[in-house]
Amino acid sequence: MLNTITGTVGEITYKLVDVDTWVIDHTFVDPRFRGRHLGRQLLNLVVEEAREKGRKIIPSCSFALEEFQQNPAYADVWEKSDTKYSDVYSSESAEKQ
Repeated sequence: MLNTITGTVGEITYKLVDVDTWVIDHTFVDPRFRGRHLGRQLLNLVVEEAREKGRKIIPSCSFALEEFQQNPAYADVWEKSDTKYSDVYSSESAEKQ
């Protein structure tokens, strides 16, 4: 018998900084599903999309930053930045620049 999961198990959010750069600002995995590498799977989906579109990623949330620091396979999409991005930053701000 297959188990069915209803609802949100995890999420990752990212915002547009400029035409070629995204900021990953949040990752979350429901506590019931932690320890199964679901956060890493979500991160890998965003990284693959960035590669396909020729984009760079600034890992702003602590989980994404730690993963980028520990995994050299992300080096090709990692846009290192000293800028601190917060939840108030939005893609609309980038469009005005």
